[in-house]
Amino acid sequence: MPADLAWMVQLNDAAVPAVPPMDAASLGDVLGHADLAIAVVDQDAPDAPPVGMLLAMQPGGAYDSPNYRWFAEHGVDGLYVDRIVVADGHRGLRLGQVLYARVFAEARRTGRAAVTCEVNTLPPNPGSLAFHGRLGFVRVGELVDADGLHAVAMLSAPVDPDPSVPTAA
Repeated sequence: MPADLAWMVQLNDAAVPAVPPMDAASLGDVLGHADLAIAVVDQDAPDAPPVGMLLAMQPGGAYDSPNYRWFAEHGVDGLYVDRIVVADGHRGLRLGQVLYARVFAEARRTGRAAVTCEVNTLPPNPGSLAFHGRLGFVRVGELVDADGLHAVAMLSAPVDPDPSVPTAA
């Protein structure tokens, strides 16, 4: 297993159920479709495995994810965030906001109208819904798996104005 995949699988699996579990082959497939892959390294431990990651895809790709396809089928021209994960001990440090600032910059650079993602609603992930809401994401739909045991809120945020940059109140 490539070294990048080893830490990515470990970081991803530590975040379950907020994100789906993935083995190295599955995560490698997602990484192969990513147009944007970002790792966050702890500046106090630069030789340690990264403490955060984000994988995103431009629209129109061959990525075979029902969530990714949903946005295309509903006419949303967005840079799709497949997963964002920050290690438990590093949450609350605005690393998610830093990752999304890079995503919004890439979406703007490539002419996208929005940034899109999904957040679990079954099992619920209220922390992620609140985080995305603070960045300007709104619910534009919902997908429920055929088993009825998993559901996600489909979220979208306009690229302009940049919601990852706080404004004065």
